[in-house]
Amino acid sequence: MFFTKNKLTMVSESDALPDNPTAITVDALHYVSGTNMVPPFVAQYQVCYFAMGCFWGAERLFWSIPGVVTTAVGYQGGYTVHPRYQQVCSGQTGHTESVLVVFDPEVISFAELLILFWENHQPTQGMRQGADQGTQYRSAIYCSTKLQLSQARASAAHYQQALTDAGSTESITTEVDLAAPFYYAEADHQQYLAKNPQGYCGLGGSGICYPSN
Repeated sequence: MFFTKNKLTMVSESDALPDNPTAITVDALHYVSGTNMVPPFVAQYQVCYFAMGCFWGAERLFWSIPGVVTTAVGYQGGYTVHPRYQQVCSGQTGHTESVLVVFDPEVISFAELLILFWENHQPTQGMRQGADQGTQYRSAIYCSTKLQLSQARASAAHYQQALTDAGSTESITTEVDLAAPFYYAEADHQQYLAKNPQGYCGLGGSGICYPSN
């Protein structure tokens, strides 16, 4: 596929596509786990969001982890309300392909999820992930609390040092912020690789482990 320059440059709010009037409708239950993937969630659970390139493989990574209660894919970090997949892929909404992760902190911590995030994609590639190019493929962590935000920023600095120590001259480009609205993607994208086991998965890490201290 060929990509125009504007797909590699974040669209401005004034130039973004207009809002859509209605939200995308998705099944309430997760295709793999059968758990509820739309709010409200059990009060003891926590929520965070990760963007790691194409959301199909990223979602599969997280739904397979013990302590992750449910996942969903969607669009986040942009301007257009209720965006559609083709709109996001155009680069004209500003959204990432994001994964909602609902987890039980008594089983797995946010810090452990951050390690999975850093080790399973390339966080230094800007508006691309491997062969996938466009602003929707940028790396991002969207946090639901200020404590998560502080942890995420500290983890980015920690992993940057690991990259530098390993000889990398590249800088982490991951966007780390409090969560913007999460818009569920179309039903056929939810748990895509469970429904299509031979489907495309673009995940691939740097090969550098997140240091334990």
